[in-house]
Amino acid sequence: MRKLALPEEILLSIQQPARYIGGEVNMVKKDPSAVDVRFAMCFPDVYDIGMSHLGIQILYDMFNKYEDVYCERVYSPWTDLDKIMREKHIPLFALESQDPVKEFDFLGITLQYEMCYTNILQVLELSGIPLHAEDRTWDDPVVIGGGPCSYNPEPIAVFFDMFYIGEGEVSYRQLLDVYKESRKNGDSRQEFLRKAAGIPGIYVPSLYEVTYEEDGTIRSFLPTAPGVPEKVEKQLVMEMTESVYPEKPLVPFIKATQDRVVLEIMRGCIRGCRFCQAGMIYRPVREKNVEHLKELAYKMLKSTGHEEISLSSLSSSDYRSLEELVTFLIDTFHGKGVNVSLPSLRIDAFSLDVMSKVQDVKKSSLTFAPEAGSQRLRNVINKGLTEEDILNGSALAFQGGWNRVKLYFMLGLPTETVEDMEGIALLSEKIAEKYYEIPKDKRNGKVQVVASTSFFVPKPFTPFQWAQMSTKEEFLGKARIVNHKMHEMLNHKSLKYNWHEADVTVLEGVLARGDRKVAAVIEEAYRQGALYDAWSESFHNEIWMNAFETCGVDIDFYTTRARSLDEIFPWDFIDTGVTKEFLKREWINATKETVTPNCRMRCSGCGVRRFGGGVCYEDQN
Repeated sequence: MRKLALPEEILLSIQQPARYIGGEVNMVKKDPSAVDVRFAMCFPDVYDIGMSHLGIQILYDMFNKYEDVYCERVYSPWTDLDKIMREKHIPLFALESQDPVKEFDFLGITLQYEMCYTNILQVLELSGIPLHAEDRTWDDPVVIGGGPCSYNPEPIAVFFDMFYIGEGEVSYRQLLDVYKESRKNGDSRQEFLRKAAGIPGIYVPSLYEVTYEEDGTIRSFLPTAPGVPEKVEKQLVMEMTESVYPEKPLVPFIKATQDRVVLEIMRGCIRGCRFCQAGMIYRPVREKNVEHLKELAYKMLKSTGHEEISLSSLSSSDYRSLEELVTFLIDTFHGKGVNVSLPSLRIDAFSLDVMSKVQDVKKSSLTFAPEAGSQRLRNVINKGLTEEDILNGSALAFQGGWNRVKLYFMLGLPTETVEDMEGIALLSEKIAEKYYEIPKDKRNGKVQVVASTSFFVPKPFTPFQWAQMSTKEEFLGKARIVNHKMHEMLNHKSLKYNWHEADVTVLEGVLARGDRKVAAVIEEAYRQGALYDAWSESFHNEIWMNAFETCGVDIDFYTTRARSLDEIFPWDFIDTGVTKEFLKREWINATKETVTPNCRMRCSGCGVRRFGGGVCYEDQN
């Protein structure tokens, strides 16, 4: 019987105590004293969110298949337990063994979104690990970051010993072996870091020096030790079918955000939307074999007892064996109380036919992501979706019995005009009109069209990385234009409009495109009480504004400032395979409103062909 890290009286006094006790279905149990490396895998948000993350499930499964490694999990304690742990000096612990995180060899932190950065400092502080990497010794775990935000690690570089750039299945075994060898040889921590920096995909911030121009832009970014590469190359799995994947995923005791089996069908995206970081950094598209997926689906459902299976990818409609896979899942599982969930679909006749079979039509809504209100702006962002596509898809949906449509747009995109903004309301109105073209006796109640806008953040490694961001006031002004136009529409009672928080977006822009100078702001905000910034009820913009002022860091430098094509970015030392020349070309194409065909229509020479597989070579198979 495991001894729990939290006594019963504490567990009974906090929300959702099951977040902290471990012992879930399919949890791995090992003897910590019988392994060479203990790895604490952290999602720096509350358990309910972290348990839904596929990447950790994959790495958890992979690490624990190694006989010499025990991988355990740790999540950010919710605010109620955070307070108690500080008052009672209880160290942060891993769920499996309930042992303190500080006793582990590695603390791996997944970086899924910028607004979790203060939670990283919470995890370090509650673990008793010095916040700054330079202050750590062999008494502390090696702190390593990975995930999408590690493609610009600079704002949090000071807090990490190293980052893993790319997909974790590739180089981790080599890193663990180098670690074991270093400990066996009695190497210093610094010697180990130097050796680790030679492993493909590993970035050690302390081994690089940044110099700045007088205007604050970067002059140079260079390694300071021999054998440390100038460029860190992203690692990616080229043979997806044979790569590790959990046949027995963890099943949480409490309801997680995504309480279902997740079946990853492919990685990457052929579309090339110019605002989308994932579509660039996960290139090229690599598909999994459909027969393997059928087998995997059966095993995962059997080992978890879940009643829903979801297909995971950036654009499920582009998976070439989708029809075969979906037909199999419906025929095999749907009559047995298992729902099939199909996110990221384009709304066409096939998709609607499938969804009518797997969903309760009266309860569900359909989702489109036009991203922009006008065709001109959709061409600028390379969305590859016409108004005709959207209206035809809506008409088919309404004829099939749906009466609720969700639309996702962005405000603040490059070259945006008032006409583009008002186009959001006009497109919503046209969709509602499609519903009323159906004879009254065949309608399914009233129609509702819900349009939601987020505010645009130019992300690293996208063609829009050179773009200027709007200010908070400008974002809110744009939302008011859309809102006003919505109320002018004939069917305005059928239309609903929501918009994102502008102050959060501005902060996200700084954290996404920041350099090492931003770290001081993150630490200051954390010291002043910033925590769980991704949660609107916990986010306090005034804390962050005070932190920027205290640290003398100019927000506009990272957001609204225009960038020249030859500026050195904080993330330019990372090689994603997609060349900067291609991104420049796409940025220029955007200003010309020129559409670039998707990868299956024509190769645009983005650079990832050098990886030797995926969509770049499909026609040669």
